[in-house]
Amino acid sequence: MAFMDKLFGSGTKTTSSAEEYTELDLGKYEEVMDEEPAETYVRVAELTNLNELPSLKKEIYDGNILMIDISNIKADKLMLDRALKDLKEVIIDVHGDIAGIKEDQVLVTPTGVKIDRSKVIGGRY
Repeated sequence: MAFMDKLFGSGTKTTSSAEEYTELDLGKYEEVMDEEPAETYVRVAELTNLNELPSLKKEIYDGNILMIDISNIKADKLMLDRALKDLKEVIIDVHGDIAGIKEDQVLVTPTGVKIDRSKVIGGRY
């Protein structure tokens, strides 16, 4: 039976302790290059009310990519629909793209940038 368990797994999950996990410090991989301006920036935004839409629209018109956290307005269906409709109008205007990422995030891209909706898993699509 032990051989079969090794080959196919026992079917029971073993519990893991917190000591088995390694915390990743991604700060050592981040490098800020202030000296080199870019044509396009990836900006992270949080949408909490409709008053923030004009600045988000300006970012898209300026050619930047936005990762927008919509978790704060998600409960208000009317506000969420209005915000997404306004963003969609901008995307149509600039020939960009918009897609939901997970449950609380929306990715918005400007002219010339399209979002591939297939996942890259192990180097394959």
